[in-house]
Amino acid sequence: MKQNIYFVSGIDTDAGKSYAVGYLARQWNGQGIRTITQKLVQTGNDGYSEDIALHRKLMGTGYTKEDEEMLTMPEIYSYPASPHLASRLDNRPIDFDKIERATRILSERYDVVLLEGAGGLMAPLTDDCLTIDYIVEKGYPIILVTSGKLGSINHTLLSLEAVARRDLTLYMVAYNLFSENQDKTIHNDTKQYIAAYLRKNFPETQLMEVPVLD
Repeated sequence: MKQNIYFVSGIDTDAGKSYAVGYLARQWNGQGIRTITQKLVQTGNDGYSEDIALHRKLMGTGYTKEDEEMLTMPEIYSYPASPHLASRLDNRPIDFDKIERATRILSERYDVVLLEGAGGLMAPLTDDCLTIDYIVEKGYPIILVTSGKLGSINHTLLSLEAVARRDLTLYMVAYNLFSENQDKTIHNDTKQYIAAYLRKNFPETQLMEVPVLD
C-alpha cells in the first residue's frame, strides 16, 4: 500500500475530527494535492456516513464516485456507540479486510487519504483491539485533533503519551477553533501550552489551526 495514508484521531468524541478532516482535505485539494477522506467505522447511521457528508460539504465537492462505491464508508452501524458495541448490537463483526481493501483503492486513486477514526486513540474497535492497535499494525502517521475547551490539555497529553509509547509518527496536531462558548483565557493558554509541549517533545510535528469557515 502506498505511504500516503494519514490516520485522524481526536482527544475525545467532541474534538471535532470530522470538521478538521473536511477542512484539511479542502486545503490540500486547493494546493493541488488530490485528497480523499475515508471513515474507518461509522456508527449511529444507516446506509450513509454523516461524517463523510460533512467532509464533502466542507470540501465543496458533493458526493464522489468513491462515496457511491462505498469505498469511503465501508462499515456503517446503526447504534451511536463505540465500534465494538455498535457492531455487537448490529450482530455484524467489523470486516477489517473490507476496510483495508477500500483504503488501498483510495490510496491508489488519490495523492492522500485522510482516514478518520471513531472517538479517540483508545476507543475499542473490538473487545481485543483498540484504535491505536490498528494504527500500530498499519503504521499510519497520525493527525491528532484537539481544541481549546477546558480539559483539552489533559486529554491531549494523554494521547501524545500513547503515541510516544508506541513509537508512532505524529504528523500533525490540528487545533480546532470551532467550539462554541470557549473561555478565551483558557483557549489561548491551551494553544500556547500545546505548542510549547510539541516543540519540546515532538519538534517535527506540525501544529495547524482549524478556523471556523463561513
